[in-house]
Amino acid sequence: MAKNTDSIEVRATAKYVRVAPRKARAVVALVRGKSVEKALEVLQFSTRAAATDVAKVLRSAVANAENNNGLRANNLVVKTAFVDEGPTLKRIRPRAKGSASRINKRMSHITVVVAPRKEA
Repeated sequence: MAKNTDSIEVRATAKYVRVAPRKARAVVALVRGKSVEKALEVLQFSTRAAATDVAKVLRSAVANAENNNGLRANNLVVKTAFVDEGPTLKRIRPRAKGSASRINKRMSHITVVVAPRKEA
């Protein structure tokens, strides 16, 4: 019995990742719309620190697709990928003349959605 794989979307999310959302969005933009093999290759050779976290989420989404929905990894494409802002850790740094300034350590929620490639 063949499954209808036209409308299947599989997602994976990493929450509270200690990387600024602005930096993670630059990495996510590199893989959006690409096939899974190409996306993992791009992330492997990216010099950005957030690339390891995005690759981890992408591999998790592929594993979810294979194990839960019976899809093949070589037939998947990154349908959407986005980064939402998580909570911010607020820290204080001493400055000149006894004053202080705030350091914001931002967190991200990274979500990757994969879907089967459309056959034309």
